[in-house]
Amino acid sequence: MDFYNVAIIFAGLGFWSLLVYLFHVLWLSGESRRLSLRRQGIDGPLPAFLLGNVPQMKQMLPAAPNQSSNEPIKEPLSQHCLMNLFPYFKQWTKQYGQSFLFALGRSQFLYVADAYFVREINCFTSLDMGKPAYLQKDRGALLGKGLITTNGAIWSYQRKTIAPHLFVDKVKDMLQLMVQSGGELVKSWENIVEANGGIADIRVDDYVRHFTSFIISNVMFGDEWQKGMEIFPKSLALINAMSTPTILSGIPFYRYFPTKTNREIWRLEKEIHSTIMDIVKKHAESASKDLLQVIIEGSKNGVLGPSTAEEFIVDNCKDICIPASEVTAVSATWGLMLLASHPEWQTRIRTEVLEVCNGGILNFDMLHKMKALRMVVLEVLRLYPATAFVSRQALQNVKLGHVEIPKGVNIWLWLLELHFDPKFWGPDAEKFNPERFANGISKACRSSQAYIPFGVGARVCPGQSLAMTELQVLFAIILSNFRLTISPNYRHSPQYALLIEPEFGVNVLVQKI
Repeated sequence: MDFYNVAIIFAGLGFWSLLVYLFHVLWLSGESRRLSLRRQGIDGPLPAFLLGNVPQMKQMLPAAPNQSSNEPIKEPLSQHCLMNLFPYFKQWTKQYGQSFLFALGRSQFLYVADAYFVREINCFTSLDMGKPAYLQKDRGALLGKGLITTNGAIWSYQRKTIAPHLFVDKVKDMLQLMVQSGGELVKSWENIVEANGGIADIRVDDYVRHFTSFIISNVMFGDEWQKGMEIFPKSLALINAMSTPTILSGIPFYRYFPTKTNREIWRLEKEIHSTIMDIVKKHAESASKDLLQVIIEGSKNGVLGPSTAEEFIVDNCKDICIPASEVTAVSATWGLMLLASHPEWQTRIRTEVLEVCNGGILNFDMLHKMKALRMVVLEVLRLYPATAFVSRQALQNVKLGHVEIPKGVNIWLWLLELHFDPKFWGPDAEKFNPERFANGISKACRSSQAYIPFGVGARVCPGQSLAMTELQVLFAIILSNFRLTISPNYRHSPQYALLIEPEFGVNVLVQKI
């Protein structure tokens, strides 16, 4: 047998080996995971080769009714409009129940809207379950390898380094910043209202974003907070550029294509990275004790994994700044829409603030006494959670209750289904009714697992105390200075990109009290 024939044989073996490998990676491994769960009684729609259920999901999207309207709204949630953002999940829930399988490309997902599974995940403390790998791939430009996306010992180190500085005892020290930021918003609105003869139609979105950005920029960057403010418009532009998840595009490796959008994403990522590192270089010359200093010190000694010290700093700055600014701002924007739609709750909060503060400057002890205010914030987060899903991935074979989850399976907990389920919340589950929280979360619904706006388990959002306090301060300051009503220019059209946000913003009529 000559060399040429040997080469042909080896080339043929290599070709068939490659085919077998690709078949295993692209189909067989996913199908084996699905088969394991189907044997345990969990089924779902049949996926297509390579694309999974993406084609079916796209076909169902036009079936969702258009919620846009040029008419003012009186009861925006009466038609359960948020649920129409995900028509495929509505349909599959009817077919397969509250837990089912579906696939996005090669990635296998276990959809969960069942309080039993939520409880099991809430109690799961092992590092064998973490955040999905696609977050770093699909959202790498936005989130990097920071606190939100990492797993195992690397995540544990990041959490221990950063989270204690966002707990409630630290948030108390941030309250003056919140009052200051709220005061600037009030001055801006007073000038607009005066210029418009006593009542003004204001789109609140950007003002709320400035409120949250100012606070976290000061907390994160200290004396360099003004430079830090440059990050937030770029972060918002990056979020908008990534609003269509590549995992849902149905095109493998789409994120690597030099499309116009991808080039914009890469540019913004570099600019944000450069801005943060410029602050870090100046920071080395100061004696600041801000959160950036905590992260810098954490980058010098600890479990960094594949990240360099520079990546550790930049990615964790992004993973704190972007959610603390944008996610909280979206929740606040929805909250102002709901309050403008329910003047009786404006009056109740305004009265409560005036009684508790009694002419004094708002402080943490006063805030703690404002029960109606807290009830409203909890209800806003129930009806309009900024994030639609809590995501997890089985990093090893894990057991949740009686179900064995194969390694590599992603888990999505759908907040909307849990937050709107009448069996947990009663027949008025779709209505704005803060009174349900009069005796706390545990008495508001039949299962505390049905209320998870900040996630569940070991990976619950470390900034929840900061977010809750910001929302309470913002609503207290605005309502003690202004009366709000829904503008005729407001169009109620929730949309889902990376967050559940108002497609056309929120316009309210603002009148000085």
